[in-house]
Amino acid sequence: MCSKMSVFNVLVLELLLLVVVAHAARPPKALNKTCLEDGNVAYSGSSPSGVLRVDAYQDSCPDAESIIFSWVEKAVLNDPRMAASLLRLHFHDCFVNGCDGSVLLDDTGNFVGEKTAAPNLNSLRGFEVIDSIKLELESNCPEVVSCADILAVAARDSVLMSNGPGWEVQTGRRDSLSASKSAANTNIPGPNSTAQTLVKMFQNVGLSLSDMVALSGAHTLGKARCSSFNSRLQTSRGDINVDFLQSLQQLCLQSNSNSNILADLDLVTPATFDNQYYVNLLSGEGLLPSDQVLVGGDIDQTGEIVRSYAEDEGAFFEDFIAAMLKMGSIGVLTESGEIRRNCRVIN
Repeated sequence: MCSKMSVFNVLVLELLLLVVVAHAARPPKALNKTCLEDGNVAYSGSSPSGVLRVDAYQDSCPDAESIIFSWVEKAVLNDPRMAASLLRLHFHDCFVNGCDGSVLLDDTGNFVGEKTAAPNLNSLRGFEVIDSIKLELESNCPEVVSCADILAVAARDSVLMSNGPGWEVQTGRRDSLSASKSAANTNIPGPNSTAQTLVKMFQNVGLSLSDMVALSGAHTLGKARCSSFNSRLQTSRGDINVDFLQSLQQLCLQSNSNSNILADLDLVTPATFDNQYYVNLLSGEGLLPSDQVLVGGDIDQTGEIVRSYAEDEGAFFEDFIAAMLKMGSIGVLTESGEIRRNCRVIN
């Protein structure tokens, strides 16, 4: 495992773009690991779908990834929570009819998008960052870089900006001409999901149990409203650390209405992408019920994976990257769809 740095700068992105990747199709975990000079870790590998590639914009928009990174860097430096928000946008996009940018579409008089679905309403954020990225890309390379690809690259850059590992993003996605509020309401795992429910929902989109546990590690970043973990505040539950419980109760009882009070998903290193999330779970300090069920829930295998990641951050990083590449290839549009000029509306 490579040592981690405390401050990240734009040179990492330039180094990442120099990593050579093979284009032959390989299993998701066939990743090449590179320890960069600044201490970061970069991974590369071919897309599981075989239709996306890392150099999709090499000729048509060579500055695409540096433009995306510059806006992500600015946003995360201004608001560290934005890293989790941008990562979550990509997740919520891919789980609803594939990684097609549908989550970005606004409702109109004759069109219903996904933003008002229960898992997204008053929860997803970062749309303005995507707007700024798209505006500059359209100025430099009109109708070339898709909104779906912006989400995928911004997710990677958000991890990097949080001192996490880097990887070569597979690009070449096109944007959808539709959205599905109903699918958003049913396909996105909820904060009270059981382990069996989580596994089933991930399997429904082609992701394995191990992919689910690795991707859950994204909760090492970000915050959640008290209303999302009310059931964790019940003293009768035996899977929660007593001191942790008391701190949450004190936080959430600050107001008669606790729906807008936020708690860190990872109380120890809330703005750092690391394996602390898994360490927390073993200590009974998982914030969401759907986090804590990975240990002591109804599937023993998830607990074994959690313990392995808590002990070996490098193993978590490698599996997380593999799962992100796999998730990023779900239901991608490479021939149909369009390249939106504005991510909020269909052309």
